[in-house]
Amino acid sequence: MEEPNYMMKWESEPSKVSARPAARNAVCVCNKNLSRYRCVGLILLIGVFAGSLMNAYTATASVLYQTSFEPGEGYDTSLDLVGQNGWLGAGSGGNGLVSGFIPGRGQHAYVGFTPPTTSDVSLFVYHPINTNLQQAQFSVTMAIIDSSTTNRDDFYWSVFNRQGHQLFTVDFDNYELNIYYYLDGKTNRTSSGLSFTNGGAYQLSLALDFSHNQWSASLDGALIATNQPITMVGASLNLGDIDAAWVVFDPDAPGDNFMVFDDYQISTTVPAVPQPQLTVVEASNNSLTLRVTGGVPDKRFSVEASTNFVNWLPLQTNLTTGGFFDYVADVVVGLPARFYRARWVP
Repeated sequence: MEEPNYMMKWESEPSKVSARPAARNAVCVCNKNLSRYRCVGLILLIGVFAGSLMNAYTATASVLYQTSFEPGEGYDTSLDLVGQNGWLGAGSGGNGLVSGFIPGRGQHAYVGFTPPTTSDVSLFVYHPINTNLQQAQFSVTMAIIDSSTTNRDDFYWSVFNRQGHQLFTVDFDNYELNIYYYLDGKTNRTSSGLSFTNGGAYQLSLALDFSHNQWSASLDGALIATNQPITMVGASLNLGDIDAAWVVFDPDAPGDNFMVFDDYQISTTVPAVPQPQLTVVEASNNSLTLRVTGGVPDKRFSVEASTNFVNWLPLQTNLTTGGFFDYVADVVVGLPARFYRARWVP
């Protein structure tokens, strides 16, 4: 339930305070014109009215790309995946659209089954993202379908940056039925301690924190890796694409195994806008001390004033050293009603 807003009125003696609900139209005006700000309005008349007009902000997820490979999205089972709806490939080998391997999922994409050309030992398929961002999340439903022979291969999920550098890889080894990962610049793989079953549908999730050079991965909630470096060689920390790949173990004897995948999604988290609070810490007949509390230290906030909620005059911009700073406003009797707000300054 939404918390009520209140306005406080100081009579001739500042120590006497009465409270009443804030006017409904004042809240509406604040929400419409200050949609990006968490604000506090103060109306200055002969006395002083203080109103708390606040909007809450939280981190939100923004989808960068998603697909379920369905006919309604324009996918055709008679064609390769590469070349459809912006999907690209590096290498050669089987890829396309099938159905019936992941229950309840309709069509799925796949890589594998048909051998690559004699000059290739792998096929990477991907949809370019090519963006700079602080964080990204990836999820996909997948299954490894076994070979009809004893020839078995590896299936990768690899993250590349915009420069085409392979940052890290999660490796599903279909010979061992174990899951490994490769770090950037390392030729040896690391065991996750997890295994998988042929034909079983799993949800793979990756969390990428480019701002801290860390990634984590899980399979149906079980950790594959946690807080590993995205790059160990100083590569650019950005997102180019996240690839599904078939890597043939023996070029002379590729398996007819393949990986199906569905509900492919890449998203990013938009950081929450810092939420300042503006409070009255001291009031007299000729001045008003306002305190800006930023919630986190060392963020820049501005105190601004307006008489109409449209035109705002900056009064002071400062860092919330220790989590807050104070601003002393002069109170002049006879001037038009005046509102104050605090807002984050990027």
